Amino acid sequence: MGCRKNSFRCFSLCEKGGKGGSRACRDNKSPSIPLFQRGRSRTAVKLTAFILLVLLIFASAGSAQDKKAEALNVAYTSATATRAPLWIAKETGLFEKHGVDIRLIYIRAGSPSISALVSGDVHVSSDPAAAVAIAGARGAPVVVIGTYGLASYRLVAHPSIASAQQLKGKTIASVRAGSGPDALLHRFLPRLGLVPGKDVAILPTGISESNRRITGMLQGNFDATLASWDNIVQMDLLGQKINVIADPADFGVRTSVSDFTSTRPVVRERRAAVKSFFRAFIEASWMGRKDRELAFRIFRKYLKVEDARLLDSMYKNYLGVRNPLKPYPLDDALDADIEYLSKTLVPELKGKSAADFIDASLLREIENENFFTRLEQR
Repeated sequence: MGCRKNSFRCFSLCEKGGKGGSRACRDNKSPSIPLFQRGRSRTAVKLTAFILLVLLIFASAGSAQDKKAEALNVAYTSATATRAPLWIAKETGLFEKHGVDIRLIYIRAGSPSISALVSGDVHVSSDPAAAVAIAGARGAPVVVIGTYGLASYRLVAHPSIASAQQLKGKTIASVRAGSGPDALLHRFLPRLGLVPGKDVAILPTGISESNRRITGMLQGNFDATLASWDNIVQMDLLGQKINVIADPADFGVRTSVSDFTSTRPVVRERRAAVKSFFRAFIEASWMGRKDRELAFRIFRKYLKVEDARLLDSMYKNYLGVRNPLKPYPLDDALDADIEYLSKTLVPELKGKSAADFIDASLLREIENENFFTRLEQR
């Protein structure tokens, strides 16, 4: 007896290899599995595929998260407009975009910052290149790896002093001996005909914020100091008169406002992460330069600035031409600082040059990867 098409008997005979079922099943051209079993099989296959898909999605997400999870502690040593690219990168998600977890930490400049680098608590910091050269000459494995750009310092004086010559016999405030502003004063004042230690006294105050030094000057604690341009604008907005004596840049004397510093072990062992940090910082600088309103939002949020004139001053001085898209260390400025320091304060620096304390290889690699070119073409 043959079997009807699609009957259970037909499938059973085919499974058993029965004589009657063989031809019937050939006519049927159907698989030798009962219909209800075939339905269960299809459901099981679909369920298995779904489970595998879910597992793959979670595995991929975990893999991507692991890839971008490397953390770096990045310190900044002053809450000024100089740090705008750091805040832009944080607010716009650029650190995450470039696959690095950046923890921004405020720390005091100078010895505390250098100590944090050496101990490994901080991976990248912001210190004057001169301070790094001093520490490096004394055996610390610290190195300058980039710069925030040129300083916008001006030499300012008490309202009663109107010219450089009137500073003779007066006191000019610095930060601390061997600091960036201190080295700048010793290089710059001779261009004005003022010899430190002879014509003027240099007073280390330990005050890194120039607005606080201006306040001390107006209180009569000293007669002049170096001040950032935005702090000068702030004084003017408050109706407080101070006299701007000179701009060091007009005399060919330049220095960085702050420098990126790290240690040689970090540069060697955390190279990919530090490069990712630089890419995010560079892109943030580019974004801030192209988008004035973005820059203004950052200044308002982090510096609590609302005055349009002050916002414009900060934008021009910290995201304009003084803030280079390619933040290479300023070799010439550091060489000049080393020359001054080796003669007076740090004999260990004799015979040294900027090349002994600078590692620009990270930025060179980024440039060789055409990162800057791609940004400029956007």
